[in-house]
Amino acid sequence: MTECSHNCSTCTHHCSERQVSKEDLIAKSNTNAHVKKVIAVVSGKGGVGKSSVTSMLAVAARKKGLKTAVLDADITGPSIPKTFGVTQKAMGNDSGIFPAETDTGIEIMSVNMLLENDTDPVLWRGPVIAGTVKQFWTDVIWNDVDVMFIDMPPGTGDVPLTVFQSIPVDGIVIVTSPQELVSMIVEKAVKMANKMNIPVLGIVENMAYFECPDCHKKHYIFGESHIFEIAGKYAIPYTIQLPMNPETAKMCDAGKIEDYDGKDFDKFLNGLKLS
Repeated sequence: MTECSHNCSTCTHHCSERQVSKEDLIAKSNTNAHVKKVIAVVSGKGGVGKSSVTSMLAVAARKKGLKTAVLDADITGPSIPKTFGVTQKAMGNDSGIFPAETDTGIEIMSVNMLLENDTDPVLWRGPVIAGTVKQFWTDVIWNDVDVMFIDMPPGTGDVPLTVFQSIPVDGIVIVTSPQELVSMIVEKAVKMANKMNIPVLGIVENMAYFECPDCHKKHYIFGESHIFEIAGKYAIPYTIQLPMNPETAKMCDAGKIEDYDGKDFDKFLNGLKLS
């Protein structure tokens, strides 16, 4: 063997001293794509409204004049096209796959855009699912996107690992609900992000309370909040509490999430300085 140059990124030999950096694992995006910032939206468990929050974040960013995209990485439970009222199937050519575009110009890509029927189940094993998510980054022609939000599947399995290792994620947003059990699961997500050296930008506590439409008193149906305690413990800069809002749920069900005003995320998005 020739003398070592100590440049593992260009070396073709496999030796005991070989070191692979995070940058070596990052997959290149499509040559015709351009994405400035990537934010992954995660949750430690299902049922906390992660996909709804992802959609709301994308709409809020779009209303600030940013070119926005959503990569739906929740392969076995995709809901982003339904939330935005997108029914078209993915198209492409030799250069790559074209994302769908919503009424306000938000680009999206989801496995539902590849299925013959939206209700067809995705019966794939982990490596195939992870590979599909990676292809949504490498093969899709994202058009001059200021900020992309990735709707992650719940938990800390194959797909989150693939995303964190293969896509240049600039930060994550953790979605949770008020129960004390969930706060323990949130800490798992925070610790995973720390191990992957990805900053946690904020915590969104969904369904934090119900505000009476008559007296405007807040009722904490699922118990008191724990996000401020967790945010303080891990120095997470932003905490956002979203109330239980039937109108937002109706927007998602009707594919009209772009009617959402986005004001809940003003402070958070301004702090990220995305523009």
